[in-house]
Amino acid sequence: MAFFRKLKDRLFKSSSKIEEGVDAIIDEGADSAPTEPAEAAPAKLPAPETREARPAPEPEPEPEPAPEPRAVPEPEPRAQPAPEPELEQRRGIAGRLFGRAEKGRVLDDEMLESLEDLLITADMGVETSLKLTSNIAEGRFGRRVGAREIKEALAKEISAVLEPVAKPMPIYPKRPQVVLVVGVNGSGKTTTIGKLASQFKDAGKSVVIAAGDTFRAAAVEQLQIWGERASVPVLTAPQGSDPASLAFDAMTRAEKDGADLLLIDTAGRLQNREDLMQELAKIVRVIRKKDPEAPHNTLLVLDATTGQNALAQVEIFRKIADVSGLVMTKLDGTAKGGVLVALADRFGLPIHAIGVGESIDDLAPFDPDEFARALTGL
Repeated sequence: MAFFRKLKDRLFKSSSKIEEGVDAIIDEGADSAPTEPAEAAPAKLPAPETREARPAPEPEPEPEPAPEPRAVPEPEPRAQPAPEPELEQRRGIAGRLFGRAEKGRVLDDEMLESLEDLLITADMGVETSLKLTSNIAEGRFGRRVGAREIKEALAKEISAVLEPVAKPMPIYPKRPQVVLVVGVNGSGKTTTIGKLASQFKDAGKSVVIAAGDTFRAAAVEQLQIWGERASVPVLTAPQGSDPASLAFDAMTRAEKDGADLLLIDTAGRLQNREDLMQELAKIVRVIRKKDPEAPHNTLLVLDATTGQNALAQVEIFRKIADVSGLVMTKLDGTAKGGVLVALADRFGLPIHAIGVGESIDDLAPFDPDEFARALTGL
């Protein structure tokens, strides 16, 4: 729960975008919508009408002496002090509640269109946004709704989309379990591998890291720092070496050492660079020469700040490297957190973890309900 309190605090750009957007949509039509007391008033109007109908027989002179018997019983109930304070107290509470009643507006086509536009700008995509607003409209269309109700409904629908894909990375009895980590430049692969290695080591697993980004010295140095922190060996190769050869040698070493997990880093590559994508395909082929079932997990690390471009990345990396699960990073620095909902809805790939910062505790298993509520500002 502490991580997701942090998530809500750090996901302020995404959550405030949706939260403030919903508030603005409600405020926009609030004036034209009937308020709560106005809706309740018609139900009480018939009572005075029936009383007005009684004076019709007034021309009759005989009923006029009747006030004397009425005057006798009336003071008695009015003189009773007990019910009066209770009634006044209840009326006072009700009055205060009605006085703080939330603004609302009728959920109509115009409001639904505004909600769709809001979700699209939050990077949930057209198809997913239409699906969410359609589900929200069921049972509410034509009815007055408030901002809180819409946010709660939206969080519930988002959670329903995310629930089937919220799965931790599976651990298999196979040793070593080969985990290939892929993604575009700057997505956070190296940091994610370091955090995963440290977390698995703390969970009692023996881990080996292969620094497969042989083109970037900084990536190797970063992994070595994480390796020292977690007491995990980091296998390296000279700069410019064939990363496929390093992956093969790392598998041999991890098998010899009896390691539970081998985490293989790869160089960042843009999905539209055919030569780099073919290099990744070669790494996969070489790994499978050593173990036909490997890699047992292929994690695609996505940078949340890329927004809808993440969809294209998943499309290409799935074809080349047979991606088995996703990790989303940098959710703390973007207003595009809604893309995670679009990814879940479109691809259905497991979301293993999300990151909202640089420390090891800032990478945690994905909780759909907490994420949905943080995203909607609840």
